[in-house]
Amino acid sequence: MRAVVFENYEQFPSLTDVPKPSPGPGEVLLRVAGAGACHSDVSVYRHFKEGQPGAQRPPFVLGHENAGWVEELGEGVSERVKVGEAYLAYGPIGCGHCRKCAKGQDTYCENVATMPYLAVGLGRDGGMAEYVTVPAHHLVPLGDADPVDAAPLSDAGLTPYHAVKQALPHLEGGGRHALVIGLGGLGQIGVQILHALTGATVIATDVKPEARARAEQNGAVTVGAGDRQAEEIREITGGRGVDAAFDFVGITPTIATAAATLAQGGRLTVVGIAGGTREFSFFTTPYESYVTNTYWGTVEDLWEVVDMYRAGQIRPDVERFGMEDALEAYRRLEAGEISGRAVVVPHGG
Repeated sequence: MRAVVFENYEQFPSLTDVPKPSPGPGEVLLRVAGAGACHSDVSVYRHFKEGQPGAQRPPFVLGHENAGWVEELGEGVSERVKVGEAYLAYGPIGCGHCRKCAKGQDTYCENVATMPYLAVGLGRDGGMAEYVTVPAHHLVPLGDADPVDAAPLSDAGLTPYHAVKQALPHLEGGGRHALVIGLGGLGQIGVQILHALTGATVIATDVKPEARARAEQNGAVTVGAGDRQAEEIREITGGRGVDAAFDFVGITPTIATAAATLAQGGRLTVVGIAGGTREFSFFTTPYESYVTNTYWGTVEDLWEVVDMYRAGQIRPDVERFGMEDALEAYRRLEAGEISGRAVVVPHGG
């Protein structure tokens, strides 16, 4: 079968033929409907070096945002998983035995250091292929929802949903403000989630006018880049600052912008993994505010994301590519030419 393979560190992936996988005990074989191309994939093959924390040993098939139709059940899989039906696959894979995994928090597995991979598509063969195997208990049924458009939700929907859900106590009540920095695939869905789950005024910012225009269509008030960026954001809040900020970029300047707009008692969640830092000072940090981070989300969160998708509350902005154009999707992603999420459709459509 055709697949996009991460062959070696700091090398662009290849489109090549690999053996069709077979499901092991507790797994299913998915006929891939769609696989999302994510900036995390770019980090995997472009930036990580052998031995670096988070680096996953090649070779393996990319693709950690996957949806498809169950084609085969592995040994011990309950018939409640229906062959032929569409499912969204939860990517992270923990040990399955620790306290975190028992709660569906595979992303925070206590035994991650002993695991041979982090997730489907991150150390283990992923869904940027015609077929992929995934643990059966990591499947979320899609019903009659489009599995191609749903594919990015397993990261681009799940990650902002988890971040927003953790921050909901800060957005309860009237007169609240939320800030979204970075309006790529995750940020755009983050705006939609905030609009659906809270009554807060959602302020969104990005350097690209077209990205801001899409956020405005989803109910956000937008601010451009520039020297007055933080000042303009504060003006929208009446000078008080935002109650919750979500940085989907994660470089030092964007973290600084979010911190500069934070209200007393506010929460800044750094979601982007660009490696930015924040220096603490008692006299410049709003009282009882804090900076935190989140990573992906739980299986329970993903069920709720699918509920929102099926209810029409979130709509991924998807650009489809055939399997033979999968590498072009990654080239355009790196060049910043993909506005939402590139989804590879291995079987056409």
